[in-house]
Amino acid sequence: MILLEGKKIADKILENLKKEVRKNNLSLKLVAILVGKNSASEIFIRQKEKACQKVGINFELIKFSENISFNKLKNEIERICKNDLNSGIIIQLPLPKKFKDKEQELLNIIPPLKDVDVLSETNLGKFYTGSLKILPPTVNAVFYLFKKYKITLKEKKILVIGSGKLVGFPLSIWLLQKKATISVINEFTKNISYFTKNADIIISGVGKAGLIKGYMIKNGITIIDIGTSFKNKKIRGDADIKSVSKKVKFITPTPHGVGPLTVACLIENLIELNKK
Repeated sequence: MILLEGKKIADKILENLKKEVRKNNLSLKLVAILVGKNSASEIFIRQKEKACQKVGINFELIKFSENISFNKLKNEIERICKNDLNSGIIIQLPLPKKFKDKEQELLNIIPPLKDVDVLSETNLGKFYTGSLKILPPTVNAVFYLFKKYKITLKEKKILVIGSGKLVGFPLSIWLLQKKATISVINEFTKNISYFTKNADIIISGVGKAGLIKGYMIKNGITIIDIGTSFKNKKIRGDADIKSVSKKVKFITPTPHGVGPLTVACLIENLIELNKK
């Protein structure tokens, strides 16, 4: 079993980005918007803040109560976006359930040149057509892993578990662009073992600890585990590492796998969008 250590790649990327910021004398600021309380979101935001500090980028976290009205939140996001000092803006997902139906409307407020997460309809449309100069951070993180460890997609059966905004959906689009053979399953899929047993590569971003068990996979597969959940105050991935370790060839650890690399790619997007 070979661990796909995303943190090592991420550290190298951040080191190079720090040099780029200094060389070009860039003065940048990343703003994270958090609505309500979410322990997982707060951990991810701290990771982004630390990455900014390493590179030499200013960071600000702006918190809003879960009780804020939609119109008030919309006005506040518009105000933040209009501030020229804010180079990149992220709305930390998931938002509270009451905003679910209007989530995209809020994401669309972020101007394309400040949308480092690639979640506005404008940037998503360009990404789908292959005309955007950056990739969604999670997509780019997976791309880095495949490239670093020479994992080829050709003639491989790839299974994507989950179809959310941040992981499953953009990765599915990217894999299709790469002419990969893919299947996508979600919470409504029955008998997921049928799909997992036939996959050569599994990419999972569900956030359900131990979802993928050893008996559900074949020998020699690759698992890109992007799911994050908490069990007994510990971060867990979607793969039950104890049982799958006997069968996998490559697997990302949780933590120190895709997460740190995704954060590094987010900072990379911020710099790329602000190059003169």
